[in-house]
Amino acid sequence: MKITLLVVGRTVEKHYISAISDYVERTKHFISFDMEVIPELKNTKNLSMDQQKEKEGELILKSLQPGDVVVLLDEHGKEFRSIEFADWIERKTHTVNKRLVFVIGGPYGFAPKVYNVAQEKISLSKMTFSHQMIRLIFVEQLYRAMTILNNGPYHHE
Repeated sequence: MKITLLVVGRTVEKHYISAISDYVERTKHFISFDMEVIPELKNTKNLSMDQQKEKEGELILKSLQPGDVVVLLDEHGKEFRSIEFADWIERKTHTVNKRLVFVIGGPYGFAPKVYNVAQEKISLSKMTFSHQMIRLIFVEQLYRAMTILNNGPYHHE
């Protein structure tokens, strides 16, 4: 199984870029993992929120491959404790044949067609964070899950 984090728009803050890269590299020691960036839309001033979600949705769908298991990072998704997330990831390693794709959408969320292709939704918090911060939180939690599954010293009860 390969895990992919699919995000809309590049990360621009240097401190986030550095931290995200660090956790991506750490995670690769345990599992095949990469982050794919869908370029953000240009000239969005004349687009409504729904139009922007639709256009981003088209780009997200084009980035998916047959056999992908799609999980949206969404405020209405299921919440996990870190150990529960690690257990969930372990179960996925036994059931996902190709890619487990986590998707972070644009500023307005996901278009209905993206919700339609998703198998699950996960929420990282009831609080709202910037999309750049969510990327960092997700890759840290994925790394934490990998260390839990491999009995590493990173996570403490």
